[in-house]
Amino acid sequence: MDQTAFLLGFTIMSLGSLAIYATGKKSHPSGHHTLLHASVPFIAATAYLAMAFGIGTLFKLDGSVTYLARYLDWSVTTLLSSLVLLAFHEHGRTGEVGGHLTAIIVLDVLMIATGLVSSLTGPSFAKWVWYAWSCVAFLGVLYLLWGPLRMLAKSRGMALGTAYNKNVAFLTVIWFLYPIVFLIGPEGMKIITDPTSVWAILIMDVVAKVVYAFYAASNLDKALEQHSTERGHQS
Repeated sequence: MDQTAFLLGFTIMSLGSLAIYATGKKSHPSGHHTLLHASVPFIAATAYLAMAFGIGTLFKLDGSVTYLARYLDWSVTTLLSSLVLLAFHEHGRTGEVGGHLTAIIVLDVLMIATGLVSSLTGPSFAKWVWYAWSCVAFLGVLYLLWGPLRMLAKSRGMALGTAYNKNVAFLTVIWFLYPIVFLIGPEGMKIITDPTSVWAILIMDVVAKVVYAFYAASNLDKALEQHSTERGHQS
């Protein structure tokens, strides 16, 4: 197992977390977004450090490898809560926010958990049933993000709605690559090798957790400025 990718991932995620917090706004209403985005790569850095030391790494009989730290990381570092917060922009009713958060988090955890089961299952029909069920949960996540949450974001004003659309579009493109890499990787059809899969996921993780954080913060800052201007004109 080549540890270079894992150590590089740990380094990039650690520095990315520090950079996000250092450059992000700390005051309301952007402060909680800064904290959330900074915590995501920090957690990912911990997972990459664990993988570098071989902690939670399972070598299976068919020669493939399952990195348990990776799945644990994915289950807690998705940026769905950030998108929900942007959709409501702190104006949704408590029950309304809680309902959408609960639904989207449950689907997300289910997506990761069933993906892990598929990874642990040997070559069989059951393996692809679990993979398909994970994809169904993923489609449920996308439905909530592009359906009701997108409408809520639009209801907060044109600026916030546009920022939400940009952010969710960015993440959707990246997220679609993960099940593809799983499918063709050593946990799936074994078309690509484990090192190739590790490097591909590293690149996707960096884009989804570090690059996206700066992109989303920029969109939010612009949206909040435009939102204030819109409210000023309306008053």
